[in-house]
Amino acid sequence: MTLPAVHPLILTIRFPEDKTIQVQPGDGGADYTMLKIYILILRGAVILMVICFFMACRRAPVSPVNMTPDGVAIKGYDPVAYVTQGKPMPGLTENEFVWKGARWRFASAEHRAMFRLNPEKYAPQYGGYCAYAVSQGKTADIDPAAWTIVNNKLYLNLNKDVQGLWEKDRDVYIRNADKNWPHLLSKK
Repeated sequence: MTLPAVHPLILTIRFPEDKTIQVQPGDGGADYTMLKIYILILRGAVILMVICFFMACRRAPVSPVNMTPDGVAIKGYDPVAYVTQGKPMPGLTENEFVWKGARWRFASAEHRAMFRLNPEKYAPQYGGYCAYAVSQGKTADIDPAAWTIVNNKLYLNLNKDVQGLWEKDRDVYIRNADKNWPHLLSKK
Protein backbone atom coordinates (compact mmCIF):
# COMPACT_ATOMS: atom_id res chain seq x y z
CA MET A 1 0.00 0.00 0.00
CA THR A 2 1.39 3.43 -0.82
CA LEU A 3 0.70 6.61 1.06
CA PRO A 4 -2.41 8.46 -0.02
CA ALA A 5 -2.24 11.16 -2.69
CA VAL A 6 -4.18 14.08 -1.27
CA HIS A 7 -6.29 16.42 -3.38
CA PRO A 8 -8.46 19.09 -1.78
CA LEU A 9 -11.61 17.20 -2.70
CA ILE A 10 -10.52 13.64 -3.44
CA LEU A 11 -8.31 11.22 -1.48
CA THR A 12 -6.79 8.40 -3.54
CA ILE A 13 -5.25 5.31 -1.93
CA ARG A 14 -3.34 2.67 -3.92
CA PHE A 15 -3.11 -0.78 -2.34
CA PRO A 16 -0.45 -3.39 -3.25
CA GLU A 17 -2.95 -5.62 -5.00
CA ASP A 18 -3.42 -2.85 -7.62
CA LYS A 19 -6.70 -1.74 -6.10
CA THR A 20 -7.26 1.98 -5.99
CA ILE A 21 -10.00 3.70 -4.08
CA GLN A 22 -11.06 7.30 -4.19
CA VAL A 23 -12.94 8.88 -1.36
CA GLN A 24 -14.70 12.20 -1.67
CA PRO A 25 -16.09 14.26 1.20
CA GLY A 26 -19.51 12.99 2.17
CA ASP A 27 -18.89 9.39 1.00
CA GLY A 28 -20.12 6.83 3.45
CA GLY A 29 -19.67 3.60 1.55
CA ALA A 30 -17.23 0.72 1.73
CA ASP A 31 -14.37 2.83 0.42
CA TYR A 32 -14.88 5.33 3.23
CA THR A 33 -14.81 2.47 5.78
CA MET A 34 -11.56 1.18 4.22
CA LEU A 35 -10.08 4.66 4.55
CA LYS A 36 -10.98 4.83 8.25
CA ILE A 37 -9.40 1.40 8.82
CA TYR A 38 -6.27 2.46 6.94
CA ILE A 39 -5.94 5.62 9.03
CA LEU A 40 -6.41 3.66 12.28
CA ILE A 41 -3.72 1.15 11.23
CA LEU A 42 -1.35 3.96 10.26
CA ARG A 43 -1.90 5.77 13.58
CA GLY A 44 -1.33 2.53 15.50
CA ALA A 45 1.90 1.86 13.60
CA VAL A 46 3.20 5.37 14.35
CA ILE A 47 2.34 5.05 18.05
CA LEU A 48 4.01 1.64 18.20
CA MET A 49 7.18 3.03 16.57
CA VAL A 50 7.32 5.92 19.06
CA ILE A 51 6.87 3.54 22.02
CA CYS A 52 9.59 1.22 20.67
CA PHE A 53 11.96 4.16 20.18
CA PHE A 54 11.55 5.36 23.76
CA MET A 55 11.87 1.86 25.16
CA ALA A 56 15.12 1.39 23.23
CA CYS A 57 16.45 4.66 24.66
CA ARG A 58 15.86 3.59 28.26
CA ARG A 59 18.83 2.25 30.13
CA ALA A 60 18.49 -0.87 32.15
CA PRO A 61 18.94 -0.07 35.82
CA VAL A 62 22.37 -0.89 37.18
CA SER A 63 22.46 -3.57 39.85
CA PRO A 64 24.09 -2.29 43.06
CA VAL A 65 26.53 -5.23 42.89
CA ASN A 66 28.36 -6.53 39.83
CA MET A 67 27.54 -10.24 39.80
CA THR A 68 28.10 -13.27 37.61
CA PRO A 69 24.94 -14.71 36.00
CA ASP A 70 24.59 -17.06 38.98
CA GLY A 71 24.72 -14.17 41.49
CA VAL A 72 28.33 -14.33 42.71
CA ALA A 73 30.03 -11.01 43.51
CA ILE A 74 33.48 -10.10 42.17
CA LYS A 75 33.72 -13.37 40.26
CA GLY A 76 34.00 -15.38 43.45
CA TYR A 77 37.09 -13.65 44.85
CA ASP A 78 37.47 -12.85 48.54
CA PRO A 79 37.13 -9.06 49.09
CA VAL A 80 38.71 -9.29 52.56
CA ALA A 81 41.88 -10.91 51.18
CA TYR A 82 42.70 -7.84 49.10
CA VAL A 83 42.93 -5.80 52.31
CA THR A 84 44.34 -8.35 54.76
CA GLN A 85 46.54 -10.48 52.47
CA GLY A 86 47.39 -7.81 49.90
CA LYS A 87 46.41 -10.07 46.99
CA PRO A 88 43.37 -11.52 45.26
CA MET A 89 42.33 -14.93 46.54
CA PRO A 90 39.50 -17.10 45.22
CA GLY A 91 36.71 -17.63 47.71
CA LEU A 92 35.18 -20.98 48.58
CA THR A 93 31.52 -21.92 48.16
CA GLU A 94 31.40 -23.20 51.74
CA ASN A 95 32.34 -19.68 52.94
CA GLU A 96 29.56 -17.72 51.26
CA PHE A 97 27.63 -14.81 52.69
CA VAL A 98 24.71 -13.04 50.99
CA TRP A 99 24.86 -9.25 51.05
CA LYS A 100 23.00 -6.78 48.80
CA GLY A 101 21.48 -9.67 46.87
CA ALA A 102 24.84 -11.15 45.86
CA ARG A 103 26.72 -14.19 47.06
CA TRP A 104 30.12 -13.15 48.38
CA ARG A 105 32.78 -15.84 48.75
CA PHE A 106 35.70 -15.92 51.16
CA ALA A 107 38.93 -17.87 51.40
CA SER A 108 38.26 -18.61 55.07
CA ALA A 109 35.50 -18.56 57.67
CA GLU A 110 37.49 -15.82 59.45
CA HIS A 111 37.30 -13.57 56.39
CA ARG A 112 33.56 -14.25 56.08
CA ALA A 113 33.09 -13.22 59.74
CA MET A 114 35.11 -10.03 59.19
CA PHE A 115 33.01 -9.12 56.15
CA ARG A 116 29.75 -9.89 57.94
CA LEU A 117 30.69 -7.48 60.76
CA ASN A 118 31.61 -4.62 58.42
CA PRO A 119 30.81 -5.27 54.73
CA GLU A 120 31.26 -1.61 53.72
CA LYS A 121 34.89 -1.77 54.90
CA TYR A 122 35.78 -4.68 52.59
CA ALA A 123 33.35 -4.51 49.65
CA PRO A 124 34.82 -2.99 46.50
CA GLN A 125 33.81 0.52 45.58
CA TYR A 126 31.03 1.07 43.04
CA GLY A 127 29.52 -2.35 43.62
CA GLY A 128 32.53 -4.14 42.18
CA TYR A 129 32.24 -2.55 38.73
CA CYS A 130 35.31 -1.16 36.96
CA ALA A 131 36.30 2.04 38.79
CA TYR A 132 37.56 3.68 35.59
CA ALA A 133 34.30 2.93 33.74
CA VAL A 134 32.25 4.43 36.58
CA SER A 135 34.45 7.56 36.43
CA GLN A 136 33.36 7.83 32.77
CA GLY A 137 29.67 7.46 33.64
CA LYS A 138 29.45 3.82 32.53
CA THR A 139 29.78 0.37 34.03
CA ALA A 140 32.06 -2.45 32.98
CA ASP A 141 32.98 -5.86 34.30
CA ILE A 142 36.23 -6.48 36.16
CA ASP A 143 39.28 -8.67 36.28
CA PRO A 144 39.88 -9.62 39.93
CA ALA A 145 43.64 -9.34 39.26
CA ALA A 146 43.30 -5.63 38.29
CA TRP A 147 42.90 -4.03 41.70
CA THR A 148 44.17 -1.23 43.93
CA ILE A 149 43.67 -0.24 47.56
CA VAL A 150 43.39 3.54 48.07
CA ASN A 151 42.71 4.91 51.57
CA ASN A 152 41.73 1.40 52.72
CA LYS A 153 39.14 1.07 49.93
CA LEU A 154 39.18 -1.61 47.23
CA TYR A 155 38.94 -0.48 43.59
CA LEU A 156 38.67 -2.98 40.74
CA ASN A 157 39.23 -2.42 37.01
CA LEU A 158 38.30 -4.08 33.73
CA ASN A 159 41.85 -5.32 33.12
CA LYS A 160 45.50 -4.41 33.75
CA ASP A 161 45.60 -1.96 30.81
CA VAL A 162 42.61 -0.02 32.12
CA GLN A 163 44.08 -0.16 35.61
CA GLY A 164 47.27 1.47 34.25
CA LEU A 165 45.19 4.24 32.69
CA TRP A 166 43.21 4.67 35.92
CA GLU A 167 46.41 4.87 38.00
CA LYS A 168 47.72 7.82 35.94
CA ASP A 169 45.08 10.19 37.37
CA ARG A 170 43.54 8.05 40.08
CA ASP A 171 42.40 10.83 42.42
CA VAL A 172 40.50 12.63 39.66
CA TYR A 173 38.92 9.37 38.48
CA ILE A 174 37.86 8.52 42.04
CA ARG A 175 36.22 11.95 42.46
CA ASN A 176 34.41 11.54 39.13
CA ALA A 177 33.32 8.00 39.96
CA ASP A 178 32.06 9.10 43.39
CA LYS A 179 29.86 11.69 41.61
CA ASN A 180 28.72 9.30 38.87
CA TRP A 181 27.90 6.21 40.95
CA PRO A 182 24.63 7.46 42.52
CA HIS A 183 23.40 8.58 39.07
CA LEU A 184 24.25 5.22 37.50
CA LEU A 185 22.27 3.43 40.21
CA SER A 186 19.22 5.63 39.66
CA LYS A 187 19.17 5.52 35.82
CA LYS A 188 16.20 3.75 34.33
